[in-house]
Amino acid sequence: MAVSVTLPALGESVTEGTVTRWLKAEGEHIEADEPLLEVSTDKVDTEIPAPASGTIASIKVAEDETVEVGAELAVIDDGSGAPAAAAPAAEPAAEPAAAPAAEQPAQAEAPAAPAQPEPAAAAPSGGGAAEGTGTDVVLPALGESVTEGTVTRWLKQVGDEVEADEPLLEVSTDKVDTEIPAPTSGTLLEIAVGEDETAEVGAKLAVIGAAGAAPAAAAPAPSAPAKPAEAAPQPAQEAPQAPAAPAQPAAPQTPPEPSRAQPAPAQPAPPAQPAPAQPAPAAQAPAAPAAPAPAAAPESDGAYVTPLVRKLASEQGVDLTTVRGTGVGGRIRKQDVIQAAEAAKAKAQAPAAPAAAPAAAGRPTSPKLEPSPLRGQTVKMPRIRKLIADNMMKALHSQAQLSTVVEVDVTRIMQLRARAKEGFAAREGVKLSPMPFFVQAAAEALKAHPSVNARLNDDGTITYHDVENIGIAVDSEKGLMVPVIKEAGNLNLAGIARKTAELAKKVREGGLGPDDMSGGTFTISNTGSRGALFDTIIVNYPQVAELGIGATVRRPMVVNHPDLGETIAIRDMVYLTLSYDHQLVDGADAARYLNDVKARLEAGEFEGELGL
Repeated sequence: MAVSVTLPALGESVTEGTVTRWLKAEGEHIEADEPLLEVSTDKVDTEIPAPASGTIASIKVAEDETVEVGAELAVIDDGSGAPAAAAPAAEPAAEPAAAPAAEQPAQAEAPAAPAQPEPAAAAPSGGGAAEGTGTDVVLPALGESVTEGTVTRWLKQVGDEVEADEPLLEVSTDKVDTEIPAPTSGTLLEIAVGEDETAEVGAKLAVIGAAGAAPAAAAPAPSAPAKPAEAAPQPAQEAPQAPAAPAQPAAPQTPPEPSRAQPAPAQPAPPAQPAPAQPAPAAQAPAAPAAPAPAAAPESDGAYVTPLVRKLASEQGVDLTTVRGTGVGGRIRKQDVIQAAEAAKAKAQAPAAPAAAPAAAGRPTSPKLEPSPLRGQTVKMPRIRKLIADNMMKALHSQAQLSTVVEVDVTRIMQLRARAKEGFAAREGVKLSPMPFFVQAAAEALKAHPSVNARLNDDGTITYHDVENIGIAVDSEKGLMVPVIKEAGNLNLAGIARKTAELAKKVREGGLGPDDMSGGTFTISNTGSRGALFDTIIVNYPQVAELGIGATVRRPMVVNHPDLGETIAIRDMVYLTLSYDHQLVDGADAARYLNDVKARLEAGEFEGELGL
């Protein structure tokens, strides 16, 4: 029977997607839920899993081609072997539920044992659906451009009863931390992704079945002593199905080959007997746990390794036996593999440097710059980089941009911060950086200069915002991100500091939600955080202005002292740059706005809010 693979809906307002890479070719065998292809949209990059097991009969859409949601991408042919594999699965599936204790000796002694691996191997590939009463719990799309999530905590364990829409687990992504509810009521039969493990959007997290199925999942737990370091929920599920245990930790390519080889030798017992010499796990139940144990044991002292991590390690050429896992129970995470790969590349490229001569006292030393591995390469532009590029070009093509710069003496701000930072941190729970002073001064001035906090509409009208939602441009590993401080004009210094710290933490650790990134009316970019004196920044379209903060530099300035008159003193100086759309904001408007911000900062009247 032919099964059609279509492009699913991948987010709000997503109407089409581009096939970036096929992970399988025509004629190859694939298991249900195994990644089939990679698709990119304007909001998300993700893998599309196979809806059924079988052979890829045809690929309808080539790489780099774009199709609409619902379009047919490929056709999977079940073949004559799929119904045969599914038929015996119905009877053995009922036997473990009725008599789990009797199943293990049957697998070891009965002649029918060689036939059991075939339906057992089919069960994981189809998830709970293969058992007839199971419902897969999958990782849903959790925001724009979110392609994977990390399970931070399971709220239920195998064998627990769950109600529909009851929180089942907690998941963390790079943009949102949330709970995943149970899609249906029943008993939690299987946990496919352990805590601190990462799975891709659409991947199976667990299986929920009828209440009577719980003992079948929990009973075989004692039969998994070969993997004492693994998480309990997964061995408990895989132990009664001998081939399923190696199928989970094994690389994604391993299951398809035995699956194709099994239909012929599955019925006659003699061909199954010589099999232990080659695919030992698929031949006998007792040998299944023992076969992968030697390979898995050295990896981080026996810690469980997900198929996703194994695949990544294989692609990066990382030996998992040398990787120290930082996850729960010493598990090796995706980040561990990436760090190991980067460390190996850096070590391989590092030239044999001679012993450095001791630096002269007080003389600064130049940093040792390593050549980038990107030199000489042509690579595909990352999705987030492409979105940033498109928005930058749209801003330049849609606006008449101009920049105005003023110089501000922030010596008093730095003095106030030095006096108040310890008490502020103890009272508010966050550090007091200079940034909240600039945000508050900018927000206050926006109320008096509506043209700077506005928007030009396509119909020729102007919208003057009645709220100051200030975006903070942040440089992250994934690219430029602009989380938004909502209603910054109504917040005091402490409120701005707390919100700034919260958003900065989300950018560093992941967890920014769609609401955190939307609704901005004005943006502030701290270009001086990397030492730049000032920058002619590009406005964050469709806003009409953006403020750039340069580096704070101590240098001699002429000041008018009340007692000494004009004199030279060491002052903390900073450049403020306002880039704006000259279609709406004139140079005089920009200068007036900047001078109001300058006056607020140089006056430094923040003692009341700082408790001084």
